[in-house]
Amino acid sequence: MLTDDLEASMHKSVEATQRTLNTIRTGRANPSLLDKITVDYYGAEMSLKSVATVFTPDPQTIAIQPFDNKSMSMIEKAIAMSDLGLTPSNDGKIIRINIPPLTQDRRKELCKLASKYAEEGKVALRNLRRDAIDKVKKNEKEASLSEDQSRDQQKKVQSLTDEFIAEIDKYLSQKETEILKV
Repeated sequence: MLTDDLEASMHKSVEATQRTLNTIRTGRANPSLLDKITVDYYGAEMSLKSVATVFTPDPQTIAIQPFDNKSMSMIEKAIAMSDLGLTPSNDGKIIRINIPPLTQDRRKELCKLASKYAEEGKVALRNLRRDAIDKVKKNEKEASLSEDQSRDQQKKVQSLTDEFIAEIDKYLSQKETEILKV
């Protein structure tokens, strides 16, 4: 029972790390770059995807087609104010964002950022492991688990942790490959 809950929590942690890694810019246009952007839509904060369709017509351009043309200026403002450093332009129907090629220095910075996000994900996994092992030790002290059962459960928790950390490392290496690809 303990390992099922732990596995679900760790899986959620890995998914969150993967979503965070997807927001890092690579040399190619990717709609997930805009996932964190929220638009002030008539007084309500809404995600960009709930007020417009986001797509990539070519590898260097992200296009945004608002559902309501009156929201175009609000979307442009939200993108310009974001920390992405991208400048939107519109033709009256579609907002286009050109993704400039990355410099080598910027690629290295983005790789460091990706490593930082991956490390944060690993720390979250380690915290889950610590909590689970504490629970197992508590059960052992309360005599609801024998020493051998406790040791076995701790090994299971550690192997689960190792498995999910390897998954985060896999995502990180894929992301670094994407970032460094010219």
